[in-house]
Amino acid sequence: MTEHTLSPDSSGRVIAGWTGRLWEDFAVGDIYYHPLGKTVTEGDNQMFTLMTQNVAKTHIDSNFALRTEYKLPLVNSTFILALVTGQSTIDLSMNVFANLGWDEVRMPSPVFEGDTIYSRSKVLATRASKSRPSLGLVTVATEGYNQDSVIVMSYQRTFMVYRQGHLPDLDDTRPSEASLPATPEAN
Repeated sequence: MTEHTLSPDSSGRVIAGWTGRLWEDFAVGDIYYHPLGKTVTEGDNQMFTLMTQNVAKTHIDSNFALRTEYKLPLVNSTFILALVTGQSTIDLSMNVFANLGWDEVRMPSPVFEGDTIYSRSKVLATRASKSRPSLGLVTVATEGYNQDSVIVMSYQRTFMVYRQGHLPDLDDTRPSEASLPATPEAN
């Protein structure tokens, strides 16, 4: 449900954007197809590989990769793990307190430069935190897949997310709407 409030100067409505899910919004069995895909570029692969000091030639040396079974550079698997986790954030952990771990990480098929990666997640478990009453734990199974619907990454992730009424409030950091232009009067 979209929240509508009048701005203080009453010249328009403030429409709340997507603010993410809280612990109570998750139900075991829910499946989310995350909305954003990403085409992996050579630059993505090179930058991530070099930034993380990964010295595997198969990621950064096209001449070496040409002599391998795939004949192409492989995209760094930890980049794909980070990408798929990032894609899931809008649906799962926008209101995260902390990630607790990734388990059963698998890479059943290779990713190549030029592949487009999408992802989906299924809620496996939820429970209230025993030590932090303002938080709940959620465990999901997430899969990343390419443009041909081939699964290229899978894992389970558990994270702590805020419960209703406990999310830190950022409304006080917004400037006044008075600096925005006035809207024409409706006839």
